[in-house]
Amino acid sequence: MKRLNAQLQEDGCPLELILLIRTLLAACKEISFRVSQGALAGVLGSTLSDNVQGERQKKLDVIANHILRDILSESGYVKAISSEEEDNVIGCAPDGKYLVSFDPLDGSSNTDINSLIGTIFSIMHAPQWMDTTDPSAFLQPGTQQVAAGYVLYGPSTMLAMTTGRGTHLYTLDKTHGGFLVTKANVQVPAETSEFSINSSNQRHWEEPMQNYVADLIAGSEGPRGKDYNMRWVAAMVGDIHRVLSRGGIFAYPFDKRNPAIPGKLRLQYEANPMAFLMEQAGGLADTGEGRIMEVMPKEIHQRVPVILGSKEEVEACLKYYN
Repeated sequence: MKRLNAQLQEDGCPLELILLIRTLLAACKEISFRVSQGALAGVLGSTLSDNVQGERQKKLDVIANHILRDILSESGYVKAISSEEEDNVIGCAPDGKYLVSFDPLDGSSNTDINSLIGTIFSIMHAPQWMDTTDPSAFLQPGTQQVAAGYVLYGPSTMLAMTTGRGTHLYTLDKTHGGFLVTKANVQVPAETSEFSINSSNQRHWEEPMQNYVADLIAGSEGPRGKDYNMRWVAAMVGDIHRVLSRGGIFAYPFDKRNPAIPGKLRLQYEANPMAFLMEQAGGLADTGEGRIMEVMPKEIHQRVPVILGSKEEVEACLKYYN
């Protein structure tokens, strides 16, 4: 099997970006080990504080954030980082060429039940004229990403990543500590009969999404003319991994409970990297009003509605919005 370095070189990845990716993945391997220890290491459960999102932090959230923050900030490749768990941008090397945004432990509420969790990351070029702590450096659309992906901590530790030359899946070989390509150039099936959405929020959705999901649930007797299955992991990394692996549509739509917050998922370190992966695998990623990666961010923790997955199913969903 092809090793990570060989695949990145084949995809024309610059040396400094390869070194940054390897550094980031070294942090993820450390997180994978901590996650695998679970209750044995006393890392389960919640802390007594909330993050900038107003969400109660899990102990592993804090640990994962510190691991990534420390390794990346000391690497010399990174000018600044932004994290779901940090209120503000963290300045790193003044001459660093890259910006890294990450969700250190997506789905961390699953840690206490030993279910799927993961790390999501996005890498962009750093404007060299800006100060290391200037958050406006991160206000670039997702089209400016040079690499993005996630590491899924499941029965095996897997990496899904793109540098703009296709989406590849890797598996961590713990015998030598490296990631090996296990599926190159993933292609998401254009058609699907699976959808992934938190149906408990249905009464709060806008009418287009209400109507779309109602037609899916109506199955072969409804206007779609076929039966659908619903799958929901409650961790974006798990749901997106399933879509990349076998097709489907994932949605976290606009929620009317708080009109000032247009969605739950964060643009910079959740929606954009997953959209990049999905588009590079032949799928689509939209907000319901336009392409996710063309959204111009206004602040580093901005939220957006998300609809992504199999091309034909996403197109069918978007027709309800037109």
